[in-house]
Amino acid sequence: MKTEKFIECERNKFQKLINIRLPHRFMLVGITIALLSIVMMFVRAFAMVGDTLWLKLLLQKTVLIGMLILSLSKDKIEDEMTISLRAQSYAIAFVIGVLYALIMPYVEFGVSNAVHSGGESFKDLGDFQVLLFMLIIQLMFYHNLKRYR
Repeated sequence: MKTEKFIECERNKFQKLINIRLPHRFMLVGITIALLSIVMMFVRAFAMVGDTLWLKLLLQKTVLIGMLILSLSKDKIEDEMTISLRAQSYAIAFVIGVLYALIMPYVEFGVSNAVHSGGESFKDLGDFQVLLFMLIIQLMFYHNLKRYR
């Protein structure tokens, strides 16, 4: 009896973690954070001079935070279908993100060697590039799946 109670408690905690969603009003917050960060990236790139690497890293993190808030925000009408579509889009984004992380460094290496012919070195993808790609894929697939349901 004690183990069944423990299992039920663990199952409830796990369900709370799986069903974490922000209220719909956070959709606007996520859009605002992401867009302001992207605008500031352009300002940093074209208008600022000097050592602004710290600002670049900060803006990259805020773009990811904004897109994560977008990804976790509920729709106006949240039902079992949208929850299922969201889970499918996360699964698709994960698989495509892993394939992207595995294949893209070799593609970049091949293209850079073909273009520069100077023996470019092999570069690994950064965490920002992979996470941004996965969040973009998740949001795109979720909205497309929602549209064609």
